[in-house]
Amino acid sequence: MKKILPFLLLFLSSTFLGICQENAAQASISDFSSPEKNSYSLFLEESERRATPTAWEALQLELDLKASKKSDPLALLRVIFQKTHQRLFKNYRQHSTFSNMLDQGDYDCVSGSAALGLLLDRYGYSFDVIETDYHVFIQVYLGGKTLVLESTLPVGGLITSPSAVSNYLAAYLSEGAPIARNISEGLAGTKVITEDNTIFRKVNLTQLSGLQHYNEAIVHFNKQNYKQAIDLLTKAYAQYPSERIEGLKALSIDLAYHSYGIDIRK
Repeated sequence: MKKILPFLLLFLSSTFLGICQENAAQASISDFSSPEKNSYSLFLEESERRATPTAWEALQLELDLKASKKSDPLALLRVIFQKTHQRLFKNYRQHSTFSNMLDQGDYDCVSGSAALGLLLDRYGYSFDVIETDYHVFIQVYLGGKTLVLESTLPVGGLITSPSAVSNYLAAYLSEGAPIARNISEGLAGTKVITEDNTIFRKVNLTQLSGLQHYNEAIVHFNKQNYKQAIDLLTKAYAQYPSERIEGLKALSIDLAYHSYGIDIRK
């Protein structure tokens, strides 16, 4: 197994390749709770779904009131970013789930971007969630300009200056040759790794929920709990059939067999 693992990691890393809308339309107050809007329950397991969590409900009520009074979409965007950090984003914790965020205030780039994405959707903004090798962030399209929402930066995480936005995006758009990186690090880092970025692509909120399952699976993978990792990766792939999820699932199945003699493919 020690001989084939480097090859598998190199193969998987070589397959992890990948990578507008304009003007936010202000929704009326009656549209904020429209059933067509994406629900936070998308990011919760069946066992975690319950009455609207207090923190989430309080945040939405506060923002609904602000949105009904503010006609400037950029000013409202600032309020959304600030209030979300005040009410939800308390502690950065790698591989934190949406449920962790609601209950303990622990968040990472995936759960943080999920919360912001749901709120942007609720208030009618045009935006894209961007997946990179090790990180997730949001691009907002407003008044003919692209802005960036970086959930892991409480101060300075709403990037509006064209030059600052350009510099931020350039770090993720740098072209590097695919290398055998550590795939078990997942999508939770706060640092930009510029030398080997190979993924830069838009994902919707359903696909982002798949990346959250992927992050959860990595925790079990690193603990060699391969069965739990595979179960989560199966859910992740159903929501987002990406090569990175498929690759880690294949590796988990292989390791389960070679480490414990468990053939999960049956």
